[in-house]
Amino acid sequence: MANYLASIFGTEQDKVNCSFYYKIGACRHGDRCSRKHVKPSYSQTILMPNLYQNPQYDPKNKMNPSQMQNHFDAFYEDIWCELCKYGLVEEVVVCDNNNDHLIGNVYVRFKYEEDAQKACDELNSRWYAGRPIYCELSPVTDFREACCRLNSGEGCVRGGFCNFIHRKEPTAELERSLHLSVLKWLQERGRDPRSVSRSPSPEPQQQQQQQQQQRKRF
Repeated sequence: MANYLASIFGTEQDKVNCSFYYKIGACRHGDRCSRKHVKPSYSQTILMPNLYQNPQYDPKNKMNPSQMQNHFDAFYEDIWCELCKYGLVEEVVVCDNNNDHLIGNVYVRFKYEEDAQKACDELNSRWYAGRPIYCELSPVTDFREACCRLNSGEGCVRGGFCNFIHRKEPTAELERSLHLSVLKWLQERGRDPRSVSRSPSPEPQQQQQQQQQQRKRF
């Protein structure tokens, strides 16, 4: 019985726990949902609801598409660089949705859970663009399940009101630059003691390669 309950946890078959909250860290019913929203006590991912103020949904907005992309790129770079102060950032996801429970949501997935916890604790006492930041741990770790698959293909008929994440993308140049900066930072920082590889040390590997080469010569 316990194995069965574990296998359906957070799925549509689970009649107790909310599958939408488990998949995307947010639910359109909020606290009125008939199913439980089990908040994680530890996670690699943090959620900052309604952090990005998307000018696309501002009735007074007069930006053209190029200006709106520049506006988002500046925000994305700002968030990525700031969150890197707490630890190694693996992914930043910003919602392009227009429904109440997803609009402006920003997810940040760290490599280590302790870095996510530290960021969550400190960000709750900070402000961004004149507004207080609200931050919480999120159950989302796999954004392939959280994001709308139709949005990146033929197009989602629900548009910004879809209940799955419509991911807002930065320009390819900016994303590549940020990832290269992370790689450079890792090279300068050296090996992280928390990610010590279980593979054998380089010296025995080199010895094995030399032995194999010697055998081929005879």
